[in-house]
Amino acid sequence: MVEHAPSMDAVPGAAPTATPVAPPDAPADTDAPAADGLAPDEAADAARPRRSDATRAAILAAARDRFAADGYERATIRAIAREAAIDPSMVMRYYGNKAGLFAAASEIEVHAPDLTHYPREEAGARLVRHFVERWECDETLTAMMRVGVTNEAGAERMRGVFAEQIKPVLAAVCPVPEEAPTRAALIASQILGMALCRYVLHLPPAVGLGRDELIAWLAPTVQRYLTAEHP
Repeated sequence: MVEHAPSMDAVPGAAPTATPVAPPDAPADTDAPAADGLAPDEAADAARPRRSDATRAAILAAARDRFAADGYERATIRAIAREAAIDPSMVMRYYGNKAGLFAAASEIEVHAPDLTHYPREEAGARLVRHFVERWECDETLTAMMRVGVTNEAGAERMRGVFAEQIKPVLAAVCPVPEEAPTRAALIASQILGMALCRYVLHLPPAVGLGRDELIAWLAPTVQRYLTAEHP
Protein backbone atom coordinates (compact mmCIF):
# COMPACT_ATOMS: atom_id res chain seq x y z
CA MET A 1 0.00 0.00 0.00
CA VAL A 2 1.40 3.42 -0.98
CA GLU A 3 1.90 5.71 2.00
CA HIS A 4 1.00 9.36 1.32
CA ALA A 5 2.59 12.24 3.11
CA PRO A 6 0.17 13.94 5.52
CA SER A 7 -1.63 16.86 3.93
CA MET A 8 -0.16 20.18 4.84
CA ASP A 9 -3.77 21.40 5.16
CA ALA A 10 -3.71 19.79 8.56
CA VAL A 11 -0.82 21.93 9.75
CA PRO A 12 -1.84 25.42 10.89
CA GLY A 13 -0.21 28.15 8.87
CA ALA A 14 1.29 25.85 6.28
CA ALA A 15 0.81 26.50 2.60
CA PRO A 16 -1.29 23.86 0.86
CA THR A 17 0.67 21.46 -1.30
CA ALA A 18 -0.40 18.66 -3.58
CA THR A 19 -0.18 15.17 -2.20
CA PRO A 20 2.34 13.18 -4.28
CA VAL A 21 0.79 10.25 -6.09
CA ALA A 22 2.88 7.26 -7.10
CA PRO A 23 2.74 6.16 -10.75
CA PRO A 24 0.35 3.25 -11.32
CA ASP A 25 3.15 0.68 -11.76
CA ALA A 26 5.39 1.97 -9.00
CA PRO A 27 6.28 -0.55 -6.25
CA ALA A 28 4.73 0.01 -2.86
CA ASP A 29 6.85 1.83 -0.31
CA THR A 30 7.97 -0.01 2.81
CA ASP A 31 9.27 1.27 6.10
CA ALA A 32 12.47 -0.77 5.76
CA PRO A 33 13.85 -3.21 3.18
CA ALA A 34 13.21 -6.87 3.95
CA ALA A 35 15.88 -9.55 4.00
CA ASP A 36 17.37 -10.33 0.58
CA GLY A 37 15.79 -7.18 -0.86
CA LEU A 38 12.24 -8.58 -0.74
CA ALA A 39 9.24 -6.61 0.42
CA PRO A 40 7.69 -7.96 3.65
CA ASP A 41 4.80 -9.69 1.83
CA GLU A 42 7.17 -11.25 -0.69
CA ALA A 43 9.50 -12.44 2.06
CA ALA A 44 6.57 -14.01 3.90
CA ASP A 45 5.43 -15.76 0.71
CA ALA A 46 8.96 -17.07 0.09
CA ALA A 47 9.28 -18.34 3.66
CA ARG A 48 5.92 -20.12 3.61
CA PRO A 49 6.95 -22.97 1.24
CA ARG A 50 10.12 -23.52 3.27
CA ARG A 51 8.10 -23.86 6.47
CA SER A 52 5.63 -26.14 4.71
CA ASP A 53 8.45 -28.35 3.40
CA ALA A 54 10.01 -28.56 6.86
CA THR A 55 6.66 -29.47 8.43
CA ARG A 56 6.01 -32.18 5.85
CA ALA A 57 9.49 -33.60 6.34
CA ALA A 58 9.02 -33.72 10.11
CA ILE A 59 5.66 -35.45 9.74
CA LEU A 60 7.00 -38.07 7.32
CA ALA A 61 10.06 -38.79 9.47
CA ALA A 62 7.87 -39.26 12.54
CA ALA A 63 5.40 -41.38 10.58
CA ARG A 64 8.13 -43.74 9.35
CA ASP A 65 9.41 -44.15 12.89
CA ARG A 66 5.98 -44.84 14.34
CA PHE A 67 4.87 -47.14 11.54
CA ALA A 68 8.12 -49.06 11.93
CA ALA A 69 7.87 -49.29 15.72
CA ASP A 70 4.11 -49.79 16.14
CA GLY A 71 2.94 -51.20 12.81
CA TYR A 72 0.26 -49.64 10.65
CA GLU A 73 -2.72 -50.60 12.80
CA ARG A 74 -1.34 -49.37 16.13
CA ALA A 75 0.36 -46.18 14.91
CA THR A 76 -1.86 -43.16 15.53
CA ILE A 77 -2.05 -39.68 14.07
CA ARG A 78 -1.74 -38.26 17.61
CA ALA A 79 1.46 -40.20 18.32
CA ILE A 80 2.95 -39.17 14.98
CA ALA A 81 2.03 -35.52 15.56
CA ARG A 82 3.49 -35.62 19.07
CA GLU A 83 6.78 -37.01 17.72
CA ALA A 84 6.84 -34.35 15.01
CA ALA A 85 6.07 -31.67 17.65
CA ILE A 86 3.05 -30.34 15.77
CA ASP A 87 -0.73 -30.32 16.22
CA PRO A 88 -2.55 -33.44 14.92
CA SER A 89 -4.70 -31.19 12.74
CA MET A 90 -1.61 -30.34 10.70
CA VAL A 91 -1.11 -34.00 9.84
CA MET A 92 -4.70 -34.21 8.66
CA ARG A 93 -4.34 -30.97 6.73
CA TYR A 94 -1.39 -32.26 4.72
CA TYR A 95 -2.29 -35.95 4.32
CA GLY A 96 -6.01 -36.30 4.99
CA ASN A 97 -5.95 -39.52 7.03
CA LYS A 98 -3.66 -42.31 8.17
CA ALA A 99 -3.92 -44.17 4.87
CA GLY A 100 -2.83 -41.06 2.97
CA LEU A 101 0.02 -40.48 5.40
CA PHE A 102 1.21 -44.06 5.08
CA ALA A 103 1.15 -43.83 1.29
CA ALA A 104 3.29 -40.68 1.41
CA ALA A 105 5.66 -42.06 4.05
CA SER A 106 6.22 -45.24 2.06
CA GLU A 107 6.83 -43.53 -1.26
CA ILE A 108 10.21 -44.79 -2.40
CA GLU A 109 12.12 -44.06 -5.59
CA VAL A 110 15.04 -46.46 -5.88
CA HIS A 111 16.50 -44.86 -9.03
CA ALA A 112 17.73 -48.23 -10.28
CA PRO A 113 20.49 -47.88 -12.88
CA ASP A 114 19.92 -48.65 -16.54
CA LEU A 115 22.02 -51.79 -16.83
CA THR A 116 22.10 -51.60 -20.63
CA HIS A 117 24.60 -48.74 -20.25
CA TYR A 118 27.26 -51.06 -18.79
CA PRO A 119 29.09 -54.16 -19.97
CA ARG A 120 26.89 -57.20 -19.46
CA GLU A 121 29.37 -58.86 -17.10
CA GLU A 122 29.25 -55.83 -14.76
CA ALA A 123 25.46 -55.78 -14.35
CA GLY A 124 25.37 -57.65 -11.04
CA ALA A 125 28.08 -55.54 -9.40
CA ARG A 126 26.51 -52.31 -10.67
CA LEU A 127 23.09 -53.21 -9.30
CA VAL A 128 24.39 -54.36 -5.92
CA ARG A 129 26.60 -51.28 -5.52
CA HIS A 130 23.67 -49.01 -6.32
CA PHE A 131 21.49 -50.57 -3.64
CA VAL A 132 24.21 -50.73 -0.99
CA GLU A 133 24.94 -47.04 -1.50
CA ARG A 134 21.22 -46.20 -1.37
CA TRP A 135 20.71 -48.15 1.86
CA GLU A 136 23.65 -46.37 3.47
CA CYS A 137 22.55 -42.84 2.60
CA ASP A 138 18.74 -43.04 2.66
CA GLU A 139 17.05 -43.73 5.99
CA THR A 140 13.68 -43.97 4.24
CA LEU A 141 14.61 -47.38 2.85
CA THR A 142 15.63 -48.66 6.27
CA ALA A 143 12.48 -47.30 7.89
CA MET A 144 10.29 -48.94 5.26
CA MET A 145 12.16 -52.21 5.66
CA ARG A 146 11.18 -52.14 9.34
CA VAL A 147 7.58 -51.42 8.41
CA GLY A 148 7.64 -54.18 5.81
CA VAL A 149 8.59 -56.85 8.33
CA THR A 150 6.03 -55.76 10.92
CA ASN A 151 2.79 -55.39 8.95
CA GLU A 152 1.14 -56.40 5.70
CA ALA A 153 0.64 -52.86 4.41
CA GLY A 154 4.38 -52.22 4.57
CA ALA A 155 5.17 -55.57 2.99
CA GLU A 156 2.77 -54.86 0.15
CA ARG A 157 4.41 -51.49 -0.45
CA MET A 158 7.87 -53.05 -0.63
CA ARG A 159 6.59 -55.67 -3.06
CA GLY A 160 5.13 -52.91 -5.17
CA VAL A 161 8.42 -51.01 -5.28
CA PHE A 162 10.29 -54.04 -6.57
CA ALA A 163 7.57 -54.95 -9.06
CA GLU A 164 7.25 -51.43 -10.44
CA GLN A 165 10.84 -50.25 -10.38
CA ILE A 166 13.11 -53.30 -10.49
CA LYS A 167 11.37 -55.67 -12.89
CA PRO A 168 11.68 -53.31 -15.92
CA VAL A 169 15.42 -52.90 -15.23
CA LEU A 170 15.88 -56.65 -15.16
CA ALA A 171 13.75 -57.24 -18.24
CA ALA A 172 16.18 -55.14 -20.28
CA VAL A 173 19.09 -57.54 -19.63
CA CYS A 174 17.35 -60.81 -18.82
CA PRO A 175 17.99 -63.47 -21.49
CA VAL A 176 14.49 -64.86 -20.90
CA PRO A 177 12.20 -61.79 -20.52
CA GLU A 178 9.22 -63.78 -19.26
CA GLU A 179 11.36 -64.87 -16.30
CA ALA A 180 11.97 -61.28 -15.18
CA PRO A 181 9.44 -61.46 -12.28
CA THR A 182 11.03 -64.65 -10.93
CA ARG A 183 14.52 -63.25 -11.27
CA ALA A 184 13.45 -60.00 -9.60
CA ALA A 185 12.21 -62.02 -6.62
CA LEU A 186 15.52 -63.88 -6.43
CA ILE A 187 17.49 -60.64 -6.57
CA ALA A 188 15.24 -59.16 -3.88
CA SER A 189 16.01 -62.16 -1.67
CA GLN A 190 19.69 -61.23 -1.84
CA ILE A 191 19.47 -57.45 -1.61
CA LEU A 192 16.61 -57.19 0.88
CA GLY A 193 17.94 -60.12 2.88
CA MET A 194 21.31 -58.46 3.33
CA ALA A 195 19.66 -55.10 4.06
CA LEU A 196 17.57 -56.72 6.79
CA CYS A 197 20.62 -58.32 8.39
CA ARG A 198 22.91 -55.30 8.02
CA TYR A 199 20.70 -52.25 8.54
CA VAL A 200 17.73 -53.49 10.60
CA LEU A 201 18.86 -56.47 12.67
CA HIS A 202 22.49 -55.25 12.79
CA LEU A 203 23.96 -58.75 12.76
CA PRO A 204 27.66 -58.20 13.63
CA PRO A 205 29.16 -60.20 10.71
CA ALA A 206 26.92 -58.40 8.21
CA VAL A 207 27.60 -54.99 9.74
CA GLY A 208 31.33 -55.71 9.84
CA LEU A 209 31.66 -56.21 6.07
CA GLY A 210 33.18 -53.27 4.21
CA ARG A 211 31.17 -51.91 1.31
CA ASP A 212 33.46 -53.30 -1.40
CA GLU A 213 33.67 -56.65 0.37
CA LEU A 214 29.88 -56.84 0.65
CA ILE A 215 29.48 -56.05 -3.04
CA ALA A 216 32.10 -58.64 -3.98
CA TRP A 217 30.16 -61.36 -2.11
CA LEU A 218 26.73 -60.48 -3.46
CA ALA A 219 27.53 -59.47 -7.04
CA PRO A 220 28.26 -62.94 -8.52
CA THR A 221 24.95 -64.32 -7.28
CA VAL A 222 22.99 -61.31 -8.51
CA GLN A 223 24.86 -61.50 -11.82
CA ARG A 224 23.72 -65.10 -12.26
CA TYR A 225 20.13 -64.17 -11.52
CA LEU A 226 20.37 -61.36 -14.08
CA THR A 227 22.04 -62.99 -17.02
CA ALA A 228 22.32 -66.80 -16.65
CA GLU A 229 20.45 -68.75 -19.31
CA HIS A 230 19.43 -71.46 -16.84
CA PRO A 231 19.53 -72.01 -13.04
